[in-house]
This record gives sequence, structure tokens and C-alpha cells, in this order.
Amino acid sequence: MKTILLIEDNLDIRENTCEILELAGYKVMEAENGKVGVAKAMETHPDLVICDIMMPVLDGYGVLHIFSRNPDLARIPFIFLTAKTERTDFRKGMELGADDFLTKPFEESELLKAIEGRLSRFEQLDQVRIRADYDLNSNGLQEFLDDVQLTVELESLSVDRKSHFFPKKQYIYTEGDRPSRVYFVRKGTVKTIKMNPEGKEFITGLYGPGTFFGYLSVLEKMDYADSAVCLEDTELIYIPQTDFEQLLWANKQISHQFIRMLAGRVIEREQQLLTMAYSSLRRRVANMLLQLNEQASEETKVIRFSRDDLASMIGIATESLIRTLSEFKQDGLIEISGSSIRVLQAEKLRRANW
Repeated sequence: MKTILLIEDNLDIRENTCEILELAGYKVMEAENGKVGVAKAMETHPDLVICDIMMPVLDGYGVLHIFSRNPDLARIPFIFLTAKTERTDFRKGMELGADDFLTKPFEESELLKAIEGRLSRFEQLDQVRIRADYDLNSNGLQEFLDDVQLTVELESLSVDRKSHFFPKKQYIYTEGDRPSRVYFVRKGTVKTIKMNPEGKEFITGLYGPGTFFGYLSVLEKMDYADSAVCLEDTELIYIPQTDFEQLLWANKQISHQFIRMLAGRVIEREQQLLTMAYSSLRRRVANMLLQLNEQASEETKVIRFSRDDLASMIGIATESLIRTLSEFKQDGLIEISGSSIRVLQAEKLRRANW
């Protein structure tokens, strides 16, 4: 028998709702205000909570806030019961993590349907096991989103993932734009850049097939701190901001999966900054070639970037890059054909003491 905690300060409503739930086969605990409700929840860990918003001592928003910060309570389905109908009230509740809203007065069937839906969804959450890793370079994004579909009710993720095509040199967004989505690279390569006051470009990130970008600004709820430009003809998939946020916070396993996928990018950025700050010119060029070589197609292992772009990635003058590449070629470490570069001796590049 499922246990429901009903937090409601109005005695008549509390008694009537309690009677409906008991007739439907639920065990019901009652609380006359938010403070009492939180204490009972911590003690008994109910299967679901129905909570009024406007209450003395501690209102419904306060109750939900406490639930969201307590690991033992955070995963309990939470339904707001309220007379408020303003959109801002619904928005605030959803931002705090409410799973559903019921507006007074409500029909008995409406109440029971909401409860059944929430309980069913959270049973699915407990049963689903998100795999430890996905091959995002093949069909991993589709597999990941399909697995998430079992746990998250997102209409926009249930339809085909439409591809959006961008030609080479096309801007996807510019610094200062307001983020509205997260991007997944299906084909092609995207660079993110910042410009200094003199107009010199510095590449802050490279994103090839199987990678996400644009997510940091979405998570921080801030304007884009850089611009994104296609280095070649590129195919992108959009994940709207609201869907991404729900996807990320839907359950702990999904959150951990995204953290693993995104953390690598942060580590790369930190390594890039350390290299720029302390390494020699030859070491900086070698490290960038090794990184790009790992990202290159397994079939060709060819690095195809303009000399200006390579110099911007490393933060050096183009002339210095060209001179260093020529030295590497003379040493037999790399092969150069036009704008293409092939690493011939990766281990020597990695171990050289420059």
C-alpha cells in the first residue's frame, strides 16, 4: 500500500481529500502546516506528497525547497495543491522541482489520475538503469535520449531529432546572445572563439562529432561568453534549454551521465590554459597536434585546419606556428600536404623534452 503525505492547513479540504485517498486504497498521513509536514516526511519517507502552497508557519514553496536540498526526500514525487492559477506561481513551483499542480477545486478523478501518473513515472525512474557510457560518435545521442525517454516526459524529445545544417564559416551564435538551447554535433566541426579589443581571435574550444557545446551558458543562465563558428559544413541537433534542464535534473543517474560527458571538456580547457602559461612554443604546438590527432577520423588521421585557426587554438602568431610545423616536418614528426597535417610519430611528439 502506497503512503501519501497530505499537507493542507484547511481542515475541511484536508479531511475530504484524505477520505478520497483512503477510499482509493492509499494510506494517508496528514499535516496541518509545512513545518509539521516536513517533520513527518523526514520520519516516514512517504511515497508521494500533496502539499498546499499558501499555509502558515512554512508555505509550500518552503517545503519543496527543503525537500530538494535533502537527499532522502528529493526523489519523492511532489504535487502542489493550490487555489492559485497565475502562470508565475506554476513557473516558480516547477523551477523548484514540483512534479505536478492541482488547482482547487478539483475533481476526484483529476486528483487520482495525477497521483497514479506521478507514482507510475517514479517507479519507472527506479527501474531504469542508464548505461555508464554511450558512443556519441555513432548513435549514442539517440540511444541516450531514448533511454531518457523512459524516465522523462519530454514531448520535444519524443519526436525525430531534426538536423540543422550550417555551411563553413557560418556563425551559430555570437558573444552576448541569450542561450536558448544546447547543441550536439552530428557531423562537422565547430569552434568557439573570443576576440580581443584589437580584433585578434582566440579559440576557446573545438567540438567535433559526438560532442555537446553551448551548455555552460545554459547552466549558468548567462549570455554566451564566446561565439560559435563552423570550421566546415556542419550538422547540428538542437536540444531546447527547458528540455536540457529537465533532462539533466530528471534523476541522479542521468545527471551523473551528463556530468561525465561534460567534465572532459572542462579538463581540456584547464590543460590548455596550463600549457599556454608554462610550456615552450614547441611543446604547445606538439600538444595541440596530439590533441587534434586523437580527435581526427580513425580512417584518415588527417588534421585539417587553417594555419590561422591552429595558431588561434594555441594562442601564438601564425608565423611562429608555420615555423614550428616546418621544424617538425624536417624532424620527420609530421607530414604536411597543403593545409592538411598527419602526425607520423605521436610518441616522439609526446615525449620530447622541449
